[in-house]
Amino acid sequence: METKNLRLVIKGAQKDTNTTQKVDKILHIIGMTLIYVFLAIMALIIIFPFYWMLITSLKSTEEIRRTTQTFFPEVVMWSNYVDVFKRFDFVTYLRNTLIVGVISTLGTLITTIFAAFAFARLEFKGRDLMFSILLMTMMIPGEMMVITNYITVSNLGWLKDATGVFTSMIVPFWISVFYIYLLRQNFKQIPNELYLAAKVDGKSDWSYLWKVMVPLAKPTLITIFILKLMGAWNSYVWPNLVADKEQYRLISNGLRSSFSTVTGEPQYGLQMAATVLVTVPLLLLFIFFRKYIMRGVGRAGIKG
Repeated sequence: METKNLRLVIKGAQKDTNTTQKVDKILHIIGMTLIYVFLAIMALIIIFPFYWMLITSLKSTEEIRRTTQTFFPEVVMWSNYVDVFKRFDFVTYLRNTLIVGVISTLGTLITTIFAAFAFARLEFKGRDLMFSILLMTMMIPGEMMVITNYITVSNLGWLKDATGVFTSMIVPFWISVFYIYLLRQNFKQIPNELYLAAKVDGKSDWSYLWKVMVPLAKPTLITIFILKLMGAWNSYVWPNLVADKEQYRLISNGLRSSFSTVTGEPQYGLQMAATVLVTVPLLLLFIFFRKYIMRGVGRAGIKG
């Protein structure tokens, strides 16, 4: 008998293995199904307010005020999107928002770059303690600082003219601890050998920052730029407090105050139509730059 052609088959073990594989496969399918069902439900919950905003913008005022609401307009009022330009000064509000958004974003980028570089690369006494104190301030709600900031800008005399009002909406928000933390984490990923090599070549900290660190941190800087610009676009409480005149208001404040009848009743159809038009630029901005946002946040979270 030739032993090389003999093969040992353990039928019981093979049967148990096949059964285990089938059970694991079934459990995997059930688990993935539950995950996708959960994600679908959560997606519907998140999307529903946007859908309701859209259909409300296409309804008449009489239909909106009914007790029983419908999930689709009985009469599609495309005229709301035409009338909204007669009641809503897009040009003025958009100009004010872009001025505040762009200048405050550029100022935030500059302060964030300098602070993140100092906390990531420079060695000085109390650096870690100071950074820890800055992180602690993130636990304080921004609303708690509104009164203090208002008293400060009022005492500085910034609320007397247009220049002062725009300065009040820009300067107090040039510092963001979260963005400093985000960029610092990205700077710390850059090998320290590059910094030492630059020092050997006689480069200053200023030259090393702008020629090495800033180009390497470009995705994170783009992320900060987009998020800050979106924050300025959506800001409401502070601009509404310091901009007491209509010609100084931002686009979010204009949405609240531009659509009322003579008796003071809100016109929800026109208001929702304007809201859709204001939301579209942010949506397009996120769609086109989402890869930079994800890449910047992901890179900043690799190393602590």
